[in-house]
Amino acid sequence: MAVTLNRRAYEHARELFEEGRFVFDARDAWSEHQPSAQEENEYIRLHGFAEYGKWYLGVNDEKPQDTKGHYEFPYGDFKKAHRCGLLVAESRAGQYKHLDIENAAHHLHGMLEGRKAESSAPKRSRPTPNASRGTRHPQR
Repeated sequence: MAVTLNRRAYEHARELFEEGRFVFDARDAWSEHQPSAQEENEYIRLHGFAEYGKWYLGVNDEKPQDTKGHYEFPYGDFKKAHRCGLLVAESRAGQYKHLDIENAAHHLHGMLEGRKAESSAPKRSRPTPNASRGTRHPQR
């Protein structure tokens, strides 16, 4: 089986992170968050296989491009990237020795962790325009 990294999906995931379109969910939540077969079919009907493929980190060159079987290792729900989806993709890719996909999923997971750290870091307050530097009280 010739399964390789889908670079379009990798770039799409990075764009989703930049746009803030991700879910930082629990590791084992993918069974609840992954799209159903009906949701997949509806997405394909509305957007086509090219857009559908952006949500899958792997492509199987042994299967036709216009089939669901061509795309493997999902990571999102057609709206947002999911941490749990990336973790499952990373784990499964490692099991099947798809190292390029495993590494890409690991990198995306690291980026997502970084985004979470940025959003939870305490905000530094800026001095107010009326306050003088080095004093506790505004000047009178």
